[in-house]
Amino acid sequence: MSSDSTIKPCAPRTPPGIGHANDIDSLNAVFERQLNTLEQHLHDLQRQVQQLQRMASVGTLSAIHAHEFNNLLTPILTYTQYALTRDDPALHRTAVEKSNKNATRLAALCQRILGLSTGPTGGTTELHIKPLLVEALESIGRDFEKDKIAVGIDAPDHLKVRADAGAIQQVLFNLVINAWQAMLDKPGRLTLSARTTHCGFATIEVTDTGSGISPENLHRVFQPFFSTKFDEPKSYRRGTGLGLHVCRQLIEEQGGSIEVQSEIGKGTTFSIQLPSA
Repeated sequence: MSSDSTIKPCAPRTPPGIGHANDIDSLNAVFERQLNTLEQHLHDLQRQVQQLQRMASVGTLSAIHAHEFNNLLTPILTYTQYALTRDDPALHRTAVEKSNKNATRLAALCQRILGLSTGPTGGTTELHIKPLLVEALESIGRDFEKDKIAVGIDAPDHLKVRADAGAIQQVLFNLVINAWQAMLDKPGRLTLSARTTHCGFATIEVTDTGSGISPENLHRVFQPFFSTKFDEPKSYRRGTGLGLHVCRQLIEEQGGSIEVQSEIGKGTTFSIQLPSA
């Protein structure tokens, strides 16, 4: 074979569009823009999920309040209708006083629904914890004694956190609702407590003596669309599978964290850590 027929090595082929450093820089810029777009879409979806869960919470609250609304409206109608048939100033005054009392409670229930539907504002402020715990219980609009549930609050008057009031209101409402639902089938106790912990954080705990969470489900409670209450016949006892997932999102957005401990047959405690003010 002649020297002219010797096989010579081929020069490496450069992939199209990546032949020069500026081409690589262009591709990196495209990837970065796409990544930023995807991150924005994810952020928007998270906000939509939080809004959907908030509306679900409003629906649950409305279902609970519907019975209380009826209990408050019935005396108003009864007293006013009866007073209109009598020419008795004392009776008229009694009817007006009782109607005013019940109407004030109705207005408060409506205000709680509106407050929950408003949700987070996106800004943080200094918040006293104890009033938040009191409002979380009152927002249910339910006499816990009727369900044989004892309620207790243990929090220092001076203890404050830095957070978004709407976000914390939504989280506490969901935790209180979950605790209440867990004790509807037997007498129990619901305790809301708060204390100063380490490194400039405060801890808020919501503890119930309900049915508890099984070990195989405990690590899944913060996962989206996980719920053991999908098939509950009553709407106010039914779950969406988003409540605790959104709670964790909201708390982490405040620079905090949330954990859960539970034991079957003994109860559950949700612990929230937030920056103290």
